[in-house]
Amino acid sequence: MNGITRNIKGDKVIWAVVIILSILSLLTVYSSTGTLAYKYQGGNTEYYMVKHLIILLLGFLLMYLTHLVKFTYFSRIFQIALYVAIPLLILTLLIGDTVNEAKRFLPLPFNLSFQTSDLAKLTLIMYLARLLSKKQGNIEDFKSAFIPLMVPVLIVCVLILPANFSTAAMLFITSLVLMFIGRVKFKYLASFVGITVGLFVIMLLIAKVYPELMPRVTTWNSRINSFVRNDQVNNDKVYQVEQSKIAIASGGFFGKAPGNSTQRNFLPHPYSDFIFAIIIEEYGIWGGVSVVLLYLILFFRVVKIVIRCPRNFGAFMVIGVGFSLVFQAMVNMAVAVNLIPVTGQPLPLVSMGGTSIWFTSIAIGIILSVSKEFDEESINDEQYAAA
Repeated sequence: MNGITRNIKGDKVIWAVVIILSILSLLTVYSSTGTLAYKYQGGNTEYYMVKHLIILLLGFLLMYLTHLVKFTYFSRIFQIALYVAIPLLILTLLIGDTVNEAKRFLPLPFNLSFQTSDLAKLTLIMYLARLLSKKQGNIEDFKSAFIPLMVPVLIVCVLILPANFSTAAMLFITSLVLMFIGRVKFKYLASFVGITVGLFVIMLLIAKVYPELMPRVTTWNSRINSFVRNDQVNNDKVYQVEQSKIAIASGGFFGKAPGNSTQRNFLPHPYSDFIFAIIIEEYGIWGGVSVVLLYLILFFRVVKIVIRCPRNFGAFMVIGVGFSLVFQAMVNMAVAVNLIPVTGQPLPLVSMGGTSIWFTSIAIGIILSVSKEFDEESINDEQYAAA
């Protein structure tokens, strides 16, 4: 046990947050998949818990292996990975599995699937961190600095957009935040936003005339209308939100206790998109607040690593990845409490999933890799000073 502990390096608080969220995930997924088990597994309620446990353990393995890698190696690794991710996104749009009128997954052998946007999201953030660190000497130049940053963001977001608007929007915002932190001129970013919004409006007008080109536009419109008007424009989405509200209200302050949720039988996707509502129903308001605090602690530790990190690439990489994870968590929880329209974003490290958990684990492993490197340098400096 001591040997394993010695090999686990990096920010111990982040490790603790990950472990707590993973335990909560296992308990809540087991509780919320009962209906799924009776529908598809003949009442075998342990099936999804065991499957989720295996996915979490593989995620921990990926996190552990990633955090052992010297973070400077990620610069070249993810540059190559982006060149792989873009063709995969195109391939997904062409031959991907269609779920709810969207092609998000590439079919794999053994009845498995791969969500290519998870790979593209992580690789784009890492690619931007690499470019920002290399362009700091002439970061205010439009042609040599801003254009190389803008082009990959547009390409990746446009390829993700037809199947997953929320992921494309969140990735676009994360990219803007990262470029702003990287000292890109604000007027360039404002122009970029203006051009992007203009292109998006043109795309919507084309989709309105030729709806068969982008069938998801109707879904986006109905979700926004059902949220803004709070009417029955989209019965399915209104039903999801109403059931989520019932789960939260019935949980009260202390909750119904683990495994005692009733809304899991009525709420669509209680193990993924609306898992936060089930957490509040079973663990109460204090449980929901605790989850929010865990993500805020994670972000606080990320900022602390960035402040102490002496290298530009490491700092940009950590803040980009950390902001993306916490931003996604806040979006998921905001949907559950009806602060924003339904997006379909999972709660990182908590919602049931495959590739989403694994890429989240790799992302946290990258943060821990930077933290580990800095901690080792601090120890060496202290030993040198003592000598």
